Amino acid sequence: QTFGRSREAMMRAMRVRASTSSGRKPTAALTCGRARRGVSSSARSGHQALRRVGGRAAAPASGTGAPTSRSASAATVGDRHDHLALSELTAVGPLDGRYGAKVKDLRGVFSEYGLIKKRVEVEIRWIQHLSRCSDIAEVPQFSAETEAFLDSIVANFSLEDALVVKRTEAVTKHDVKSVEYYVKQRLSERDELAPILEYVHFSCTSEDINNLAHALMLKEGTEKHLLPKMDEIVAQVKQLAVKNASVPMLSRTHGQPASPTTVGKEMANVAYRLQRQRDQVARVEYLGKFAGAVGNYNAHLVAYPNADWEQIARSFVTSFGIGFNPYTTQIEPHDYIAELFSAISRYNVVLLDFDRDVWSYISLGYFKQKTVKGEVGSSTMPHKVNPIDFENSEGNLGVANALADHLGAKLPVSRWQRDLTDSTVLRNMGLVFGYSQLAYASSLQGIGKLEVNEAAIAADIDAAWEVLAEPVQTIMRKCGIEEPYEKLKEFTRGQAVTKEMMVEFAEKLDIPSEEKAKLLNLQPRTYLGNAEKQASEV
Repeated sequence: QTFGRSREAMMRAMRVRASTSSGRKPTAALTCGRARRGVSSSARSGHQALRRVGGRAAAPASGTGAPTSRSASAATVGDRHDHLALSELTAVGPLDGRYGAKVKDLRGVFSEYGLIKKRVEVEIRWIQHLSRCSDIAEVPQFSAETEAFLDSIVANFSLEDALVVKRTEAVTKHDVKSVEYYVKQRLSERDELAPILEYVHFSCTSEDINNLAHALMLKEGTEKHLLPKMDEIVAQVKQLAVKNASVPMLSRTHGQPASPTTVGKEMANVAYRLQRQRDQVARVEYLGKFAGAVGNYNAHLVAYPNADWEQIARSFVTSFGIGFNPYTTQIEPHDYIAELFSAISRYNVVLLDFDRDVWSYISLGYFKQKTVKGEVGSSTMPHKVNPIDFENSEGNLGVANALADHLGAKLPVSRWQRDLTDSTVLRNMGLVFGYSQLAYASSLQGIGKLEVNEAAIAADIDAAWEVLAEPVQTIMRKCGIEEPYEKLKEFTRGQAVTKEMMVEFAEKLDIPSEEKAKLLNLQPRTYLGNAEKQASEV
């Protein structure tokens, strides 16, 4: 319905432009589709209708009552486009547009609102922390009621509260100072806190607040959003491995037939790799600092020289479940962020490899895809069921990793004690999570549609008797026959080898009967090593 209304409005505007370009005055029929009560069918009503669909009438040329060129109409269209309200149709990036519904759970973490919320939390927790430090006599221990009040500011922080901060920022032109002013204003609501308002943001540099806010955002994004999706993918791939542990499959190395495996074993390989990278993501230690303008507690020690500021800062940082970095400049150097994005990138690379392999197996016919009623595979070829989920996953993993690689390479680099290049880059952290999460959803959707085509797999492996050259030459080596590899190479390389040919070759070998029996009983579909066992135990 929304699309229909938008299209109707667009067509009305196009008819208005067509009529004005031809020198005719727009009528109510052209601009509205039907006459409105109390409005005459005049050029003025047409002008008003055009305004209602988001535009302005083209400015008349000097001395005339009508536009003189197509450029005037084009300028009108461009001007309307400059004022489009944000929606899924008008968002510049697909994470806020086309794919917005799939990553909306990340908005509360990585949006501007999410950042402001974490900053407020850090500022509130700092004033609470100071009240518990015996060396800071001017900030006494708060009452239980005041502690509850401060906790409620953090717990109940809303979009409306964030807008208050943004309105202040429009004046101050400083995002963290605006948060400080917001916190002071909230604290002034309680008489007990009025005497210590100037201890809000005490001895802090903006990066003391920011680095902890960013660490909290990354921690929440990873633990509550990314890792659960990673785990879901690992579980689904493991399920494929166990379910298909005994299904024989022809391997391909360099794209050519190679020693057989099972469908399940190939899935188990991926599951193990993904699990290992997932665990490395989970082991990354988030770090924080709270040491002032250049990391030396300069202002702190001037004010309270007898306080153990490093211990005060350490206990504060670790209270968030974040590791303490004792050696910093103005900023926490972001090495751990580079480590995190590197670990995420490695997981994504393994998943991308899986996407491409499954895509290829689908192409070979090894997997079929369950059809979904209503879906279209091609605008011109009705029969097609394309592996679009794995293609979408691959594409979005590429975007995620490009961003992760840039953040990982850029963030640890800062001129002297600090430059501002990290600030704008850090605002893109959520994009790595967004594109990764988008890719994970596509992979999971694709896995859910997969059906193993055992008939196609069997036909392929049963026609590849040449792969038994490996076990035959191995038995020949064991039995002391000279140049077994060279003999099998001459017999099989580049040849269409049949069962009968392999049986005839084995029959002629001068080897013990029990070894010959091994070879005569071998088939490509039974030459699997311990593939089934590995797949079952993943």
